Amino acid sequence: MKVTLVGMGTGAPETLTLEGREALLQADFIAGANRLLEALPKGCTENRGAATKSEKLMELLKGWENPYVVYSGDTGFYSGAKSLLPLLEEAGWETNLLPGISSVQVLAAKLLRPWQGWRLESAHGVGCDPVSALSWGRPVCFLTDGAKGPRELCAKLAWAGLGQLGAVVGENLSYPEEKIVTGTVDAFAERDFSPLNLLLVEPAPALWDPVSPGIPDSEFIRGGVPMTKQEVRAAALAKLCVRSTDTLWDVGAGTGSVAVEMALLAKKGRVFAIEREKSACEFIRKNREKFGAWGLHLVEGEAPNALTTLPAPDAVFVGGSGGKLREILEAVHEKNSQTRVCVTAITVETLSQAVKLLEGQGCAVEITQMAVSRSKKAGRPHMLLAENPVYIISARPGEAANG
Repeated sequence: MKVTLVGMGTGAPETLTLEGREALLQADFIAGANRLLEALPKGCTENRGAATKSEKLMELLKGWENPYVVYSGDTGFYSGAKSLLPLLEEAGWETNLLPGISSVQVLAAKLLRPWQGWRLESAHGVGCDPVSALSWGRPVCFLTDGAKGPRELCAKLAWAGLGQLGAVVGENLSYPEEKIVTGTVDAFAERDFSPLNLLLVEPAPALWDPVSPGIPDSEFIRGGVPMTKQEVRAAALAKLCVRSTDTLWDVGAGTGSVAVEMALLAKKGRVFAIEREKSACEFIRKNREKFGAWGLHLVEGEAPNALTTLPAPDAVFVGGSGGKLREILEAVHEKNSQTRVCVTAITVETLSQAVKLLEGQGCAVEITQMAVSRSKKAGRPHMLLAENPVYIISARPGEAANG
């Protein structure tokens, strides 16, 4: 049994490759979406079956000697071929794959631009966080989901403060009704487009691209708001083992220094900075913009009440608890008992409480004391001035440590 999967391009006959056209003329049965079946070249078999779901396609293929399945665009670019291929392999089919011209290629050609540096994302039938996608400092091309696709994506970007970014929508590419619309994210967040469209958003400024944690303190805008200092911040982030896809909380965020670094490291994730002081919230906004930490979401309110509606975290930093450490850690544990936690403390009382609470939740707890001294010139020589010692209490789910 042999089946051939063909990428038909954007749908117009001109975007079907010569190889694909000649192959389709040999088929004794062709399955695919209605739109594509209607666009088949003249001379193709009339034995056709409309389906897009892989399971349904498998049923339609049974009994045919030389069946074909057609897909829009290219079979390797967010194509349904991905889910059909393993089913065909499991059923013992011999499979041939013929690539096509993708909508990304067509849009890039219309704009007279290379697309090799673009980040490609799909928002077609799947969840998509456009803010995270833009956090890489590259143009992003979104395969959208219907008429409201660009509008919904741009609304999320505008809410995150990226409304002034340039954007392009390609409508009905390769068809007579084709239209290329240029504008801004703000403008596109207010309008709908033809259901067949592709969205390109110009890059958000990547103002700081770290390869390790520990941005110098002097880089942050802070006023008189408390801030977790560079050395402690770097150590805490290392203890949290921040991953690119993590959902992260910074409770008692202060100036947002930890949250900013979290967002720069977790480019595919989400970061929530929880802060109750209005003056501090303003500094968090300014630092978010200064560093281009677009995945950072400010939550104005006091923990633990402000944590109720947040998504479950993978890791949490507690830099300030306002005397409610127990309630905060209980809220974290309730959201996700497998959360990695890091608490900083400057008093032995807070240290003792944090250890007791975290071990009571079945965590393995590690305590690190940091005593940092920084140099200062006193005339010609340098002298070291000590910062306040800080305890870093880090906890991982599992058996509580013995001894």
